[in-house]
Amino acid sequence: MAMGALTISFVAAAALGQTSSLEGRLIDAVTGTPIADGIVTAGNREMRLGPSGTFQIRGAPRKILFRALGYRRATIFATDLTNTHGLVKLAPFTPKGLYLSVYGVGSPKLMGRAMAIINSGGANALVIDLKGDRGIIPFPSTVPLAVSAGARKITTIPDLAALIQRLHGSGIYVIARMVVFKDDPLAKARPDLAIRRGTELFRDREGLAWTDPFEPEVRAYNIDLAVEAARAGADEIQFDYLRFPDSSARLILSQPATQANRVAAITRFLAEARQRLVPYNVFVAADIFGYVCWNLDDTGIGQRLEDMAPHVDYLSPMLYPSGYKFGIPGVKNPIANSYAIVRRSLTEARRRLGGSPRRFRPWLQAFKDYAFDHRPFDAHEVELQIRASQDFGSDGWMLWNANNAYSDAGLVGKEAIH
Repeated sequence: MAMGALTISFVAAAALGQTSSLEGRLIDAVTGTPIADGIVTAGNREMRLGPSGTFQIRGAPRKILFRALGYRRATIFATDLTNTHGLVKLAPFTPKGLYLSVYGVGSPKLMGRAMAIINSGGANALVIDLKGDRGIIPFPSTVPLAVSAGARKITTIPDLAALIQRLHGSGIYVIARMVVFKDDPLAKARPDLAIRRGTELFRDREGLAWTDPFEPEVRAYNIDLAVEAARAGADEIQFDYLRFPDSSARLILSQPATQANRVAAITRFLAEARQRLVPYNVFVAADIFGYVCWNLDDTGIGQRLEDMAPHVDYLSPMLYPSGYKFGIPGVKNPIANSYAIVRRSLTEARRRLGGSPRRFRPWLQAFKDYAFDHRPFDAHEVELQIRASQDFGSDGWMLWNANNAYSDAGLVGKEAIH
């Protein structure tokens, strides 16, 4: 075994008479080169591999799980590992995603248009709302609080596992988007778990209420839902609205909302979620404000780059030029400089964190500008953003359009963007 190989011990498994020791190497299925920083999961433990990609598992369960940034996941049985002389091959894969809302995923028209783009080679991944912006859960969840809070008002995904299996059959990478603390149904049903302003529920600019990130029951509820998505086969769990409200109003929470407390609450959620999701070998991602790439504080919402990064596989900054109200250093007009906004924001985030650029998969703007001159973000603007993320080296990209309308994005029948 090579020096520095990963070793995981499972004494209980060995006692049951299972394979006493397995060793091998994680490699790229195309090039045959070692995969650095891959993750091997056995039972309820996951460990990160070193540059050599080598591992040793003592007393391992029969089934071993592997994943790495920029690759599809793999499940290997102990007998198969022996037959392949310890070589575990992961297939390279770069997600190019389209967002589908709670309603979009259940609409034959919108789903059909998304599939047309995928079939043409313009995309290969779907980001599907499994807990949407309004707290709605569109599949038959068995989490009790989902029902009692009124989050199960509609069903657009009758069988989540079957949907994911069908999408996987077409080679589609499935990202389960879970909106966390912005949760109108739960906040109204359980005011004791909600953020308040005075004696009333706090409501944002959309009139929607939020839950308190400090509350353990709120965190557990969202993680239970994420586990359901992982168990159903989702490739990635993506947490959105993983933050405190961006409100200057005086809010009442169960703890003082100091910067230190805000950061601790968001970090705690990610750490708890990551631990619960270990057995499913699912990628974990967090959506962050674009300015979080630049701000050294928590941007007033609990998101600080250096604190969040250790607990996720992917960071997904929302790099919409329309969202950069104050520009960035050297760029005063964001919407006239889409490429620079995306490329420089990703570069700044990587400068702070180090590591591979594949730690990032950005959200890109595929909707009309709302903050400056209201220009459409058509195929040209979308291509500029995609090109920026590719030149940076991110692990793909995702397009956001709240109406799930991508006809102006220039992706159908266009395979020039890879």
